[in-house]
Amino acid sequence: MSWFDIIILAIALSIDAMIVSFSNGLIFNRRRTVNSLKLAFTVGFFQFLMPVIGYFFAQTVTTYIKPYSHWLVFLIFVFLGAKFIKDAFEEHVAVKHNFSFVYILTVGVATSIDALFAGVSLSFSGVSILFPSVVIGLITFINSLFGFWSANLLKHLSIRKMQILGGIVLILLGIKILLTAIV
Repeated sequence: MSWFDIIILAIALSIDAMIVSFSNGLIFNRRRTVNSLKLAFTVGFFQFLMPVIGYFFAQTVTTYIKPYSHWLVFLIFVFLGAKFIKDAFEEHVAVKHNFSFVYILTVGVATSIDALFAGVSLSFSGVSILFPSVVIGLITFINSLFGFWSANLLKHLSIRKMQILGGIVLILLGIKILLTAIV
């Protein structure tokens, strides 16, 4: 996986966090700077941590799965991409109106589950985990801040289209990895 692929993966994985941050940016009018930084740091941290967990979990079973790893990576990315696209057509629950520790922790974990599976895929791709995890965490942090602060400017932007785009990017990345391994 090239550094460009890792950046594209990070952008696709950060879309959920950006959407949640966007929603929060629409709702919260008090302590915006503190709340935006707390949210961005939390989702960025979990987007950094989850690939590491997935990576090391996969390392424990890699000898059994390695021969099929390119297929597994492909299937995981296609699954994640399809999930993004499916989620785009579901009703979204309104965001809570308080920024409690439990709320921010829940958002951090919920928006980073996909990154856990990306860590598994990175393990099977033979990539070292440190660089991708840092890139995923930083891009998520930046996109979360962007989502929060652009809420008023981007009220007309379709969240559904952003989720579909993220899903398509993940599916295409999975196809690229599969074709690279086969050819």
